[in-house]
Amino acid sequence: MFGGIGRLAVRRPWLTILAWIIAAVALGLLAPQLKATTDQADFLPSHYESVQVSRLQEKAFPQQETPAAVAVFQRSDGGKLTAADKTDLGKVVAGLQDRKLDRIKSVETNPQSVSPNGRIALASIFATVKDPYDVKVSESVKEIRTDVKELLAGTELRAGITGAAATALDSQESAGDTDAMIMQATLLLIIVLLLIIFRSPLIAILPVLIIALTFMVATGLISTAAELGGLQADSSITAILIVVLFGVGTDYILFLLFRYRELLREGHDPKPAMSEAVGRVGETIASAAGAVIVAFLALLLSSLGMLRAMGPALAISVAVTLAAALTLVPAVFSLLGRKAFWPSKSWRKQPGHGLAGRVGALTARRPGVVAAVSGGLLAVLAVGAFSFNPAFDSESSLPKDLESVRAGEDLQRGFAAGQTDPTWVLVEAENGARLKQADLDAYRQRLTAAKLGQVTPATVSPKGDVAQFGVVLREKPAGDRAIELVSGPLRDAAHQAAPDGTRALVGGTSAVLADIQHATNRDYSLVFPVAGIAIMVILGLLLRSVVAPWYLMLAVGLGFGATLGSTVWLFQDIRGEQGLLFTLPVIVYLFVVAIGTDYNILMAARLREETRRGRSPAEAVREAITRTASTVGAAAFILAGTFGVLLLAKNSMLQQMGFAVAFGILLTAFVMALLLVPAVTTLLGRRAWWPGNRNTPVGDGESHRDPSPEKPHETVNAGAGSAT
Repeated sequence: MFGGIGRLAVRRPWLTILAWIIAAVALGLLAPQLKATTDQADFLPSHYESVQVSRLQEKAFPQQETPAAVAVFQRSDGGKLTAADKTDLGKVVAGLQDRKLDRIKSVETNPQSVSPNGRIALASIFATVKDPYDVKVSESVKEIRTDVKELLAGTELRAGITGAAATALDSQESAGDTDAMIMQATLLLIIVLLLIIFRSPLIAILPVLIIALTFMVATGLISTAAELGGLQADSSITAILIVVLFGVGTDYILFLLFRYRELLREGHDPKPAMSEAVGRVGETIASAAGAVIVAFLALLLSSLGMLRAMGPALAISVAVTLAAALTLVPAVFSLLGRKAFWPSKSWRKQPGHGLAGRVGALTARRPGVVAAVSGGLLAVLAVGAFSFNPAFDSESSLPKDLESVRAGEDLQRGFAAGQTDPTWVLVEAENGARLKQADLDAYRQRLTAAKLGQVTPATVSPKGDVAQFGVVLREKPAGDRAIELVSGPLRDAAHQAAPDGTRALVGGTSAVLADIQHATNRDYSLVFPVAGIAIMVILGLLLRSVVAPWYLMLAVGLGFGATLGSTVWLFQDIRGEQGLLFTLPVIVYLFVVAIGTDYNILMAARLREETRRGRSPAEAVREAITRTASTVGAAAFILAGTFGVLLLAKNSMLQQMGFAVAFGILLTAFVMALLLVPAVTTLLGRRAWWPGNRNTPVGDGESHRDPSPEKPHETVNAGAGSAT
């Protein structure tokens, strides 16, 4: 089948290229814009308590407003605010109100906005839209910061702006243009590495252009699917798509070009060589893509909309990349023929395979030692994963010199950390009955007695059937301690103290994050096993074996643990950070497990090919490592280098993500795929391929002579399902 696809693309190259260009242009012009959301509560299922609170608030208190940002005022000398200072503060607030900025409804303060110790005063900034992450709101907050400095000139006061909108603005500016940084780093790495490997400017540039065209088609299809299917996408999907498409796309192009070059070295003409290369490596590419696609689609089982929306989008991007690798790439390079390698003539010479050959020979001679050392290294690193502590406080990862961070710390000098973002406790009467004030007063007393935070008096809805209490926690709402308090003691106390004939619900930022934590743990226990089983099935079909998929997936699990454990040790134990990005296991799953499995598939397919051609297990592993090391190494360096750029970011969570994926990909490629998997396969011998026919020479309808052991490099291209 894959040989037929290759021959069709080679025979009709211009038609194939034109079809891709038309698809990219049409989708670019006609496809809708991909919508995004940054409100994590939007991604939780409706049965979670925090979501129920949000909906009940909208119904019972439609006029309730929460500040989009908060201005924190204090004296320049840190002393108590004087009467003159308070007068100046009032003038500043009035001046801000007169500016009438876009999507800013009002700027308000009152005597209660002064802290009990008299050192801090607050002014609430209300927006005309409910989403504090709205771009226009952030732009107006930026203008307010400039205006405040002007209005405070000549006074003894200084101020800083914090709150959701201010934090979102600082996060964006702190991270810089992350998408552009990732794109530029990826392009540079791809071009430089391909130039080093092939010594041809055409081969260095063409894959970038091909993947860029694929990116246009994929994003168009994703946005169309999102529009037609009502799919929500997280705001980070664009950056992830860039890495997936360029990382996976480069992998598949390298798989194909390395095999194409092998065939040219053996004397094949360019067009037949490209057709045969697709036939030989097509099954490996399709299997690798299939493993990645099912891993991404397993995210559909997630209860978090953030992950559920990400899965289909990434699966579509990989499917498009697979189609391009099997059609567009052969069409382009069949037109160029041997000129693609100009001006280098090294493609005509058989490579020396110095280091790769020595590694292959060592693994063939001492498979037990290699398996023990490589597996032991991964196991030791994986121990750190047991200390993984998920962190939900995105503000803690921001640089400490940002205004929103400094202002938040200043606020805590006069108020509790949860002052501007209280936890909400709602009491709802059954059957729409009116609540009794005496019951509400008693309920507030019971909540106060729990000593979890300051409890505000009840606000009763116009219908009288819902009452709302604010609980101001001493801890930061997004901090570990606040999440622990809300998910356990506060919810328990609120539920147990509810008056007869009512139900109590707890919501707010801390409650949302507590529910996300619960949903994430549930998703990990379901999504990962399902994805593992699906990948095992694909491996079994590719390798025609029920044995190999088991140890391959065990190796993948060990690599996952080693990646997560290494990150824990570096950031939690060495750098002393309180926790790691709570989505880090998913990120490792997406990029290290799913994409990194490509390298295992590449190696396993080549091992199977060499074994089926009559080689002994030792000869097969030596040949497979020698032939695949350059492909695996080049692909891994490109993907790892792309994420490694994130280590330059000031945001510690971006640094965590960059290190985890970069280091994990290198572990997967150089420890697992090139050492552990070949060593274990050698130890198992031909049993690794049971019950497949292990000794039958392979072919795809054409005649291929099995090479003799004395001349292992003459016809290494033979073998269905082979890898580069």
